[in-house]
Amino acid sequence: MPKVLITGGNKGIGFATTTCFLHHGYDIVIVARDFSAFPLHAPQVQQVRFDVRHYRDIPRVASEIGAIDILVNNAGIMPALPYDHYPDDDVDAIVAVNLRAPVAFIQAFAPGMVQQQSGRIVNVASIAGQIGHPDIWYGITKAGVINATKSFAKLLGPHGIPVNCVAPGPVEETAMFQVIPHLQATAPRTVAAQTSA
Repeated sequence: MPKVLITGGNKGIGFATTTCFLHHGYDIVIVARDFSAFPLHAPQVQQVRFDVRHYRDIPRVASEIGAIDILVNNAGIMPALPYDHYPDDDVDAIVAVNLRAPVAFIQAFAPGMVQQQSGRIVNVASIAGQIGHPDIWYGITKAGVINATKSFAKLLGPHGIPVNCVAPGPVEETAMFQVIPHLQATAPRTVAAQTSA
């Protein structure tokens, strides 16, 4: 069976992606920090506990996982902080999770895909990377994911590896969705109005 790795596949959009691949018979590797509330238990689903903030350790994790056919870079965070009160530690964390980690996962798994001349990479960005967002660093990192997708598509496409990006809007009943109203309440009115979608 083909093998897919989904970062953050334990909840939200990632979990919906996991169940979709499971339905279609894939072997699945989920990389996430916490599986305590993970409701799905199936023999073809492997759980890898790893905090992608530690992106420098991704090559080691990748070597333990082995070859994959599909990479879905889904993991992401949004502290939902106003632009003028954004501590450096939070900037470092969101850049690590939302931008450095997806690039590191591609760097780790792309050589194997190139060698076998097949594979597929999907990056989950956000509409925030296209239109701006009250959490400025969220928007910045998601715009970076979109640009990285275009760059890797040019680099890997000739080797038979499509690299695509999806940019969803807010998804109800997710933890990230719950913090957006709070952020909009603290953001300047003009910025909030621009991101009401």
